[in-house]
Amino acid sequence: MEIKKVSIVGMGALGLLYADHIARHCGNESVCFVMDKARKEKYENRKFEINGRSVAFNIVSADEVKPADLLIVAVKYTGLHSALEVMKNAIGEKTIIMSVMNGISSEEIIGERYGKDRILYTVAQGMDAMKFGDSLRFTQPGRLHIGTVSGGDPEILASVMAFFDRIEMPYVEEEDILWRMWFKFMLNVGINQTCMMYGVSYSGALSEGSDANRTLVAAMREVLAIANAKGIALREADLNKCIEIESTLDPNGTPSMGQDRINGKPSEVMMFAGTVIKLGEELGIRTPENRYILKCVKEIEKEYV
Repeated sequence: MEIKKVSIVGMGALGLLYADHIARHCGNESVCFVMDKARKEKYENRKFEINGRSVAFNIVSADEVKPADLLIVAVKYTGLHSALEVMKNAIGEKTIIMSVMNGISSEEIIGERYGKDRILYTVAQGMDAMKFGDSLRFTQPGRLHIGTVSGGDPEILASVMAFFDRIEMPYVEEEDILWRMWFKFMLNVGINQTCMMYGVSYSGALSEGSDANRTLVAAMREVLAIANAKGIALREADLNKCIEIESTLDPNGTPSMGQDRINGKPSEVMMFAGTVIKLGEELGIRTPENRYILKCVKEIEKEYV
């Protein structure tokens, strides 16, 4: 299937990043954001600044949207439940769904509602996009890692790869997409939560000998232990690779949870520390660092006005 029309749910940093890329390569009419009527009224006449450029996007209400060839889910974990309803009219019989959300559970949640056979497993990695208000800036656009799991439809992967080739979207075809998802989860459990908890940038989290750096490494090692217990072959070398990736990002930047603290918004701590703690309990693996992170982040969020 040739992909011509793309709908995106979620107008955060990644939603804007991918909408802008698609619009620049295929035209503004090829992509739209889908949202409820209240949010449409708020955003439909708004312009965004993306790396200094003024950009406007097509916005369609959930009641009026037509089925897309490709639907990209780019909401935060806290907004996934409502997004499942918002996206329903954008999904037709042949619509491919990709989630660029953090964590390791969104594909399963979306698949339970709309069918796992239409989902292409995706990991967005390597970008340092930051959105504050109507401004998005980044120095690294990252890449989309895509792949099928056992029993997945190879035609879906082929269609998306052909589309990405046509629009020059940076991507990697993964032979083991579940390993990549756990790798990204380990990275995020470390860097996202550390930057939020300590209120630091990437460089602050990577400063060796600091409390933030100790938290970063300790939190990731708990993910590594859980992944190994579940048969995912993460290694200490992969943890080091995570840190190498983080060192290539804008040293003054901060990931999504760090931005949440600055913006006074609820974070995705339950998707990160909450998931690590839950899986640790199921597998008999202690997770003291992520328990401490969860406690600290919840205290920080209580201070929001």
